Parts: sequence; structure tokens; C-alpha cells
Amino acid sequence: MLKKTDAVKTPSVRRLLNLWAGRYTINLSSLLLSQERFKTSFMATNSLEGRVKTTTKFKDNLLAIDCQMAWLQTKSLHNYIPNVLDFSQAKKITESALFVYDALLNIYQERPLDIPLFRTEILPPVNNFDHTYLAIFEFSAIEKLADALEPILMALKEQHLACEDWRTIGFMTTQLKFTNKLILNQSTPIEELLLSPYLKFIEEQVAIPWQRVCAAAAKHDLDSPVFSLVEQMLPTAEQIAETVYHQLLELFPKHISRSGLLSTPTVTQSSLRDLNMFQAYLWLSVLEQSLLPVEQELVNLCLMVMETVKVKWEVLQKWNQILMDEVINRVQPEQKMILLPYTQGMQQAFYR
Repeated sequence: MLKKTDAVKTPSVRRLLNLWAGRYTINLSSLLLSQERFKTSFMATNSLEGRVKTTTKFKDNLLAIDCQMAWLQTKSLHNYIPNVLDFSQAKKITESALFVYDALLNIYQERPLDIPLFRTEILPPVNNFDHTYLAIFEFSAIEKLADALEPILMALKEQHLACEDWRTIGFMTTQLKFTNKLILNQSTPIEELLLSPYLKFIEEQVAIPWQRVCAAAAKHDLDSPVFSLVEQMLPTAEQIAETVYHQLLELFPKHISRSGLLSTPTVTQSSLRDLNMFQAYLWLSVLEQSLLPVEQELVNLCLMVMETVKVKWEVLQKWNQILMDEVINRVQPEQKMILLPYTQGMQQAFYR
């Protein structure tokens, strides 16, 4: 869950900040298909003038409607909580969400990407994966983004907490997910390419404690076995999430929640995000050498949300078990001794 985070900039913290920043990329593979035409449009949209134009478009006539529509969709999805919000509460939450996106767009318009690829006539080969995915933040930039958005996201969290039903705090990510989708639906393909990492960052920043994982590394030296384990595993989080998600699809092909089947695109997106969230809580516990983040935050968050979205607790336990097994299977034998108390502890926390 979202918490205020202050990180001491030790070498280990800087290493993890770089890994965190590397999660937010754009896929340049479409450049390889349309080349000059795409490059010209991309450069125009990515320029300072192009980014200001995109920002103005959303600020002037789309963003307020997006946030209101997203809130209505969120309420529709969670209409099993009757009469949670009155009109004034809904209005305040919508306004808080609007401030989040207003701040995000201000940051977006200030940072055109500097892509060396466009300064040469040679394009990378189609099968060169490393060159088709470009990280858009350095660790200093992602820190700036996190610091700028933190008070506004905390204000949005407070608006949810102020509601009469405490379960609404579990639905912040749903509101942001819907708003992100509406914004992308009204973007050009190149705007979507450039905006997507920023929108992904907002949704993850509310749900996933990556920043706290980075801060917790301050307790460890670079040559610490614990730090080395976490540094090794963080870049594999997306791949692990996808592997576990496909296993869950095979195990529960007909399981349906209020959001739909596991194979529904919106459920896929949420599932992958949440599998990343579970991993982040695991690594936070490993670095802090305590299972309290799992026991006091992650389990409670799941208790808030799972029953009301009609996900059986047994499914969640199986989800957690498969995920922990996948993580354990990817580490070296000597690292398992470090990791097992935490993977086993996470499973026990959910069984309790």
C-alpha cells in the first residue's frame, strides 16, 4: 500500500533505483516496420512542442471527463457496496484523481526523450530485443516523478479513506486503471506509446512498494548475499508474473470474478500487476528481514478486496504458492536458504 518513503542514497539503493526505473519502457519495434514515416511523426509528438500539445489536449477538454467516467465505471464494478459514497465524496475523489493526472502531464511535457536511434541512419535489426525496448527514466528522473506525485497520491488515498466504507481504499487502483484506459483510448498511437510508461507508473506506485524496496536496500552492502539475491531477481519480476499467470489460466480456466474470467484482458492486466505486487512485498520482507509488510499490509489488502470481488481465498492461496515456487526455482541452491523463510512465511500468512 502507498506509504511515504524517504531513501538514503547508498550505492545499493542507487542500484535498485536503476532497476526500478528500468521497468518503464517504450517498445520501438513499430519503428522497424514503418521507418521514416513513423520516425517523423514520433519526433514531432516527442518534441517539447508535441508534448505540450498532447498535455493541452487532455487538460483542456478530456481529463476531467476521463476521471469522472473512470469513477463511474469503478462504482459500477463495485456496486456490491451499496450507498458507500454520497455525491460530495465522489466529487472530492474525482477532483483528487484529476490533480494526479494534471501533475503527471506537467512532468510528461517537460521531458522529451533523447533517442540516439534517431540520430543515425541505421535502425536496429528486428530481432534485437534489447534495442527495441527503451527505458524512459534514469533513477534520478523516477525519483523526481515519485516525489512530485507522492503528496497528490497520498491526498487521493485520504479521500478514499474518508469514505464510510473502508473497502474503498482497495479500489484506488481500479479507478486509476479505468482512467488510464480512457486516456489511452483517446490518444494517437504515438501518444499512447509515449504516455503508457507514465500511466503504468501511477497505477504501480499506488499498489506496488517498489520505492520502499529500493529504500530498504540501504541496510545492505553491495556484496551482501541478501542484496545480491534481490538485485538478481528484481529484473525477472515481469517474466515471473507472466509465467505464473499462464499456470493459473490452466488451473482455473473457468474461474470468474466480478471483473470476469482470468483470461479477460482487464483481469489479465490486473493479475500481472498483482503478481508483481506480491513479488515486491516478498523482496521488501527479505531486505527488511521481517514478514510484517506481508502480514500487516498485503494480507489485509487481500482480505479487503478478494471476497468482495468474488475471488475465492483458496484461489489466492494457490496463486501465492505457485508464485513462491516459481521464485524459489529461479535462485541458486545457496540462495534458497536465505529465501525459504520468507516464501514459506508468505504462504503461512495467507493460510492463517
